Amino acid sequence: MSDFAGMEDLLQDFLTESSELLSEVDNKLVELEKRPDDRALLNDIFRGFHTIKGGAGFLNVDAMVSLCHRTENLFDKLRNGELQLTPEIMDEILAATGVVRDMFGSMAQSRLPAPADPALIKALDDVLEGNQSAPQETAIVELSAKAQEKQQAVTIINSESTSTANSNNSEHDWQQLYDTLLSKDSGKHSPVEPATAIVAYTDSEVMPTQVVTIADPMQSLKPASAPASPQQRAAPASSQQLATQETTIRIDTVRLDQVLNLSGEIGLTKNRLTTLRTDIMSGKMDGITLKALDEAIGQLDLLVGDLQNAVMKTRMQPIGRLFQKYPRLARDLARQMGKDVELIISGEETELDKTMLEDLNDPLVHLVRNAVDHGIETTEERIAAGKPAKAIVELTATQVGDHIRIEITDDGRGMRPDVIRKKAVEKGLIDIETANSLDDKQSLQLIFLPGFSTKDQISSVSGRGVGMDVVKTNIQKLNGRVDIQSVVGDGSRFTISLPLTLAILPVLVVKVCDQPFAVPLAMVREIITIRQDQVQEVSGRATIVVRDEILSVRSLANLIGWQEVQVPQFGVLMQSAEHSFILAVDSFIGRDDVVIKPLQHIRPKGIAGATLSGDGSIVLVLDMEDLLVSANAENSAIKTSRFASEIL
Repeated sequence: MSDFAGMEDLLQDFLTESSELLSEVDNKLVELEKRPDDRALLNDIFRGFHTIKGGAGFLNVDAMVSLCHRTENLFDKLRNGELQLTPEIMDEILAATGVVRDMFGSMAQSRLPAPADPALIKALDDVLEGNQSAPQETAIVELSAKAQEKQQAVTIINSESTSTANSNNSEHDWQQLYDTLLSKDSGKHSPVEPATAIVAYTDSEVMPTQVVTIADPMQSLKPASAPASPQQRAAPASSQQLATQETTIRIDTVRLDQVLNLSGEIGLTKNRLTTLRTDIMSGKMDGITLKALDEAIGQLDLLVGDLQNAVMKTRMQPIGRLFQKYPRLARDLARQMGKDVELIISGEETELDKTMLEDLNDPLVHLVRNAVDHGIETTEERIAAGKPAKAIVELTATQVGDHIRIEITDDGRGMRPDVIRKKAVEKGLIDIETANSLDDKQSLQLIFLPGFSTKDQISSVSGRGVGMDVVKTNIQKLNGRVDIQSVVGDGSRFTISLPLTLAILPVLVVKVCDQPFAVPLAMVREIITIRQDQVQEVSGRATIVVRDEILSVRSLANLIGWQEVQVPQFGVLMQSAEHSFILAVDSFIGRDDVVIKPLQHIRPKGIAGATLSGDGSIVLVLDMEDLLVSANAENSAIKTSRFASEIL
């Protein structure tokens, strides 16, 4: 039975508002560490925690009230000058906000949260009484064999708890699994926050003052676990833990009013068309009637276009609600690694489709962590190189046409293409011949290969060669691309280019073997005519020189496994994440904005979905990255087969 019976609506409102408020508090705490004398900022933090405590008291959540009260007392002493803010005190404060967020997870399951870890309560009391122990230097803690075993156990729990969340006894099953896997090391804590650390940094939103909440049934969250040491309690969550899907969306009521008004006008136009249809069916075909019909259809076309844009805007959310999660992430990781790093954010007001925000979380988490871990040098190395001791990581977002550009820039050590090529060869990801054929720009793209890492030792932060692969995979799913610029000694810049929304996709419709296909317009650079005297064979592959650039020619018919019925006359100069090429096609139909519909129960190779053309025919939307990967894999298999046959 629910511990909040009869208060479900109040609980939902409390979780939504308090989660946003707590995220704002987290970010203000990071700012407070930079400006410890800012009384206005401290007052804002105090009021935020007081509001959360008041809501928890109304719902009779005594454990949260007790923890918030202690933290509030600490803020009061800082505000009155009785305490001076130190990094160690900030560790305890951030650990407390993390536990409050874990408590939100328990409340989301309609359960009263367990009391906070006594070690955390004692640490807060010690700070309040001035008995805080001497600070210890923060260091990177390498995972021992036992710690790795625990981490794997947590991973298993995450996956198992997902599958059992909908069962009637899911809580019992989860706890039994947790006890079984971790019983050998009871009383100890893994360097990775287990289970409900999944809610960390996920609930902040930047919303208009007047909003409406549209909610789906809440996804179950996992039970809370006791925090470990201050650094572990405040440590950043893993990318998998940050990827919780939010099931609500906040919409400005002005935008909803616009949708409502347009719906009403479309209804009036529909009535007008119904009347004209009746007149025409009764034989009234004079010029006045036909002109009225044409005007009504034109008006309907405009209204539907406006309604479509208005509905799309209801899905648009400021990217700041995603960016807000990263200042604390960067701060905690930098402190864990003993580095002095400041994350500067700009362009928070840039809007993006909500579904894309959710899928964009993992790539940005990995890129921010990578910048702090790999990109930024230690303080000693920076001073020796003549750089400021404080490193700067910038996260910016801007709208460029119908695309969003997100940049993650650091002023760290930069990347050396020759080292990247060498590491890729050492790990068996590419052969020496391939490595020697790559230029510097292509070499930088090697970091996206699964299993690539420049770290020889695996730590709790990096070394497994998974993060950048996640970045590339998720960005490609969003029909975007990632570009890298890096200067040794000056730093690196990762630029992500994304469409504004995935609901409507601008495409170029082409024809092959009398069948129309849609190609994402984001990959199209230009259209050229293919003359056979221009085609040259290089290393067994057809190529064309375009403005001193040698580009391979890939036949669309061959890519999808069809037999060419005619020699392609036209080429689409395509730009993928790694390289440019020419897609050979028979003819063009034109540019269009389409709504992609997934194919139910099937996923053909290289097909992202389908849409309808103006004449009602079905047009398949191509997934060019999938087509190219499949084609390259088949070519490699053919080469291997030929090589083996030659040996035999």
